[in-house]
Amino acid sequence: MLQRNDNNSAKRVWASPEQLVPRDHLLRKIDKYIDFEFIIEKVRPYYSENTGRPSIDPIVLFKMVFIGYLFGIRSMRQVVKEVETNIAYRWFLGLSLTDPVPHYSTFSQNYLRRFKDTEVFQEIFDNIVWQAIRKGLVDGKELFSDSTHLKANANKKKLRKGYIAKDAKRYLAELNKEIQQDREDNGKQPLELTEEPPQAREVKLSTTDPESGYMVRQGKPDGFFYLDHRTVDGKHNLITDVYVTPANIHDSVPYLDRLTRQMDTFGYTPEAVALDAGYFTAPISHALFKLGIFVVIAHRRFHPTKGLYPKWRFKYDKEQNHYVCPYGQELRYRTTNRQGFREYSSEPAICRQCPYLTNCTRSKTCRKVVTRHLWEDAKEWVRENRLSEYGRRLYRRRAETIERSFADAKELHGLRYARYRGRAKVWVQSLLTAACQNMKKIALILSRQDGCYRSLTAFVCYGSYLLDLLHHTGS
Repeated sequence: MLQRNDNNSAKRVWASPEQLVPRDHLLRKIDKYIDFEFIIEKVRPYYSENTGRPSIDPIVLFKMVFIGYLFGIRSMRQVVKEVETNIAYRWFLGLSLTDPVPHYSTFSQNYLRRFKDTEVFQEIFDNIVWQAIRKGLVDGKELFSDSTHLKANANKKKLRKGYIAKDAKRYLAELNKEIQQDREDNGKQPLELTEEPPQAREVKLSTTDPESGYMVRQGKPDGFFYLDHRTVDGKHNLITDVYVTPANIHDSVPYLDRLTRQMDTFGYTPEAVALDAGYFTAPISHALFKLGIFVVIAHRRFHPTKGLYPKWRFKYDKEQNHYVCPYGQELRYRTTNRQGFREYSSEPAICRQCPYLTNCTRSKTCRKVVTRHLWEDAKEWVRENRLSEYGRRLYRRRAETIERSFADAKELHGLRYARYRGRAKVWVQSLLTAACQNMKKIALILSRQDGCYRSLTAFVCYGSYLLDLLHHTGS
């Protein structure tokens, strides 16, 4: 039977958001399991206690931002429109059905005038991680790190040529010390180490967002991007660190500093880490070897000069400290250079007689030179880890941990594009995105655990009831 509904849109009803929000709504779970009171203490130094007009509750202010990142709403203007009509959002903010919603410019003005150049956003992210640690969801034993690119808010055709300082090498002091020691052990004169002036390299600079970096990578679009460097914990895939650099900074550059920061901030000691091939460098391998952290890094493919033997055909003898070519000639130690590489060279008189000379070297002096970094032993240790059974299992988990984290951030939380211009603002975007991903995951995990506990309790109670019933029936 055809039936029409009466228009009841103007009908007055007595109801509150508490009654209208579904019990299993995501925001109810987040509100139950995440403590937001810490925000007050974090922002208190940036507010006046006695002067000025009363401010909007900082928790309400940040919760509005969290709503945008939790549900992939790309602008505060749109967040305000959604809050005006969405009862669940109003409930989460503590607003009634008729309370006015803060203006969309409130957050941007707070950022510009109050929170700019502060650690507030980093502290909020860290506090969410601390809450996960206290709830037993993060243990810091297995860590997975990688980076992904965010398209900068910049036109790739609007550019100019410029120069930026080359990446500082944090390990140079230690390496220089070992170079001098190695030369002394091998009877060589110490090198005169002088401070080199800061070097610069020519790059493409955006005229729209000069702090972004021009990226050219095989299989990826070229243009101006930022890199989101991220680390996740292997227990429940919660994010433990976020850092943003221009896209023309190599993945490996910030890694050791960020790993050290996590260990200092959260007090855990990683037992194993899994990294992509871009992190397979001598300094990273050496540092992790010294820390006693099991590390597995993807194989990096090298393409030797066509027609020449690859380096692996030359076998290293550690006891004798020399290489042996495929046909038995020894390449003896010659020197240790300023870059930390030992040089091993053949005897030209013997090489001239070799029928395979053209497959070995194209040097006019008929001398074959093979180099070996002072920290090559650590790299070989990493290669052995990669081939071990545990190493294979650990590396396979990257797809379900760090790669999944990036995929969720881009598909569900709007991290595919930089909303703002300038590295500091893009870093804030990445921190807030990661914090909301963590909130969501913590709430869902704990709600499932509570549901299992309630089901188990009900089952035990029902079982006890049946046993009592059978006992009384039998008696």
